[in-house]
Amino acid sequence: MELLKFITCGSVDDGKSTLIGHILYDAKLLYADQEQALILDSRVGSRGGAIDYSLLLDGLTAEREQGITIDVAYRYFTTDRRSFIVADTPGHEEYTRNMAVGASFADLAVILVDATRGVLAQTKRHARICALMGIEHFAFAVNKMDLTGYSEASFRDISKQIAALSDELRLSEKVIIPVSATEGDNVTKLGGNMPWYTGKALLDFLETAEIRAAAEQGFVMPVQRVCRPDHTFRGFQGQIEAGGVAVGDEITANPSGETAIVKSIHIAELSASEAKPGQPVTIQLDREVDVSRGCVFSRSTELKIAKELAATLLWMDEKSLISGHDYLIKLGTRLLPAVVAGIRDKVDVNTGEELPADFVGKNDIVRCTLVLSEPAVLDEFRLHKTLGAFILIDRVSHATAACGVVEKAVSPADQSKRQYPDSFDIPIDRGFLHIRDGKAAGFGARDESLPVHPLGGEEGNGFRLLCLWEKDAEVEYAI
Repeated sequence: MELLKFITCGSVDDGKSTLIGHILYDAKLLYADQEQALILDSRVGSRGGAIDYSLLLDGLTAEREQGITIDVAYRYFTTDRRSFIVADTPGHEEYTRNMAVGASFADLAVILVDATRGVLAQTKRHARICALMGIEHFAFAVNKMDLTGYSEASFRDISKQIAALSDELRLSEKVIIPVSATEGDNVTKLGGNMPWYTGKALLDFLETAEIRAAAEQGFVMPVQRVCRPDHTFRGFQGQIEAGGVAVGDEITANPSGETAIVKSIHIAELSASEAKPGQPVTIQLDREVDVSRGCVFSRSTELKIAKELAATLLWMDEKSLISGHDYLIKLGTRLLPAVVAGIRDKVDVNTGEELPADFVGKNDIVRCTLVLSEPAVLDEFRLHKTLGAFILIDRVSHATAACGVVEKAVSPADQSKRQYPDSFDIPIDRGFLHIRDGKAAGFGARDESLPVHPLGGEEGNGFRLLCLWEKDAEVEYAI
């Protein structure tokens, strides 16, 4: 049976948990004890004794006390026509990072819009994050239609707002469905209160939606682990992210560029002649090659190997983003140091306008340049999602500072075209880094007799720096 992974999102109190809870209840997907517990818990809820369907999803004490979703709640359920995994995500701006986690796994987004309030800033932010995460299929559920008297005029007005947002984000696959999550209208079946609506109920749409995943070119497998149980066997383990592989195929080990023939394939404890996308495998090669965790096997595709990349970030940290600050980047199975070497602009969530990034705070979406400590195997997110998606990790607290996608890789040839003087100063968050005779010479005050090269700068002239603070305050830098 086909599996659909989808996310429910939208602004706070738009009824996301209530909607999914009502689907589970009406579709008879609850055990008898779950249904009885729901009825008992609802007696002390906020609906005057009526069933509060959100309690099926909001299980934390803080969630029930405040009546909001805080953490992502995953639910697995199956109907006669399809299997589902749903991520019910929080709508409050404070928990946007949790919503982004849910969006990262989904194939389809159900975005709720309160019929009494219309499209809000958080609605737009969630839609942008879903688009950033590569979701291409959207269902906008205009909820709380019962509070508008099931007004067709209200639905049409909100539909125009949704259409404008969809045009701005270039959403090609979308539907708009009027629902009442509390009363059940158009949730699992069409209700009689909105005869003017002639489309499908939400559950019917989810059961029949055709999810056409974009085919990624070639075979791609990031190496997670080298398996060597004894001196006679050396295998490379990982999950196939794109394409397939068979015994006898010639594959390339990146970034070294060495090629080898697939000698054997093992899935779990069984030998296999071939493997498909999504399968975790162990691959044995016909000769010894230099491969470790973070390398990538490929065939029939050209992956990029670069130290510099243009990216779009969703900033998640409480601390503001500062140009020149260093982080760890988790890209595929690779973890290495990186620095934010220039912030280009910030996206206005309401209008989509590109604004000067004078200040980048939590939940902002920004476009920036990252420089890595050494060349890494990557690709544009639109071409290979696994090698084009990453997170930034704070090197001190080890908290996730941002998630992002690769828009473009900067080739070594482009980097080599830049010309810099032998000695200059670079302003960073710790003062000034002194470059003397082409080498990092420590930190200190600004030398007025030498030029300054800021991190970023004009296109083609900006200095791209990588600073690694290691033991004994040693510093390396690379252009």
